Amino acid sequence: MLAKITAALVAYGPWGVLLIGFVDSLGAPLPATMDALLIFLAVKAPERALFAALMAVVGSLAGNLALFLGVQHGSRLLIKTVPEPAKPQRFRDWFRRYGLVTVFIPAAIPVLPLPLKVFVVSAAYLRTPLRRFVFVIVAARIVRYFGDAYLGMRLGAGAQPFLAHNAWTLAGIAVVAAAALFLAIHWNTRGRRAL
Repeated sequence: MLAKITAALVAYGPWGVLLIGFVDSLGAPLPATMDALLIFLAVKAPERALFAALMAVVGSLAGNLALFLGVQHGSRLLIKTVPEPAKPQRFRDWFRRYGLVTVFIPAAIPVLPLPLKVFVVSAAYLRTPLRRFVFVIVAARIVRYFGDAYLGMRLGAGAQPFLAHNAWTLAGIAVVAAAALFLAIHWNTRGRRAL
């Protein structure tokens, strides 16, 4: 049934991409990945590729935001009735400092088997500021979805094999970027403490 819904939405082009991005980011797994869909649309209609990428970013942001706000609201109701354990404070401190790196990586890189929803739920539950969360999701999705559209426009039908062939290289780049971001945040935090 989800495959039929996805196929119907694909027929609407960029507007269908908006809805697929929303539903997929909200938590319902769809059989067609957004990356393959954007590459397909870029090959078929290069003049609409950038608009489709923009719609994918907007749809994904809306879905992730709905999930984030839903978890935040639900956790507030739960925390009022159930006292929080004291032990996870170290994890909370770590996530406040570095957690958005864990949101950025799976949101930006399609080759890593990291479930973005887990990190979105963690960010919401641990009360990550909304503005920072939105910035990270938008930045990551722009990199990913406009990158897909660019590959589709430049390489045509060879874009999918290119991604498959270079999956480990892209994963390595993502790990190095995450490590650099982690170190930058760590040094920035130490510098503030020293002041």
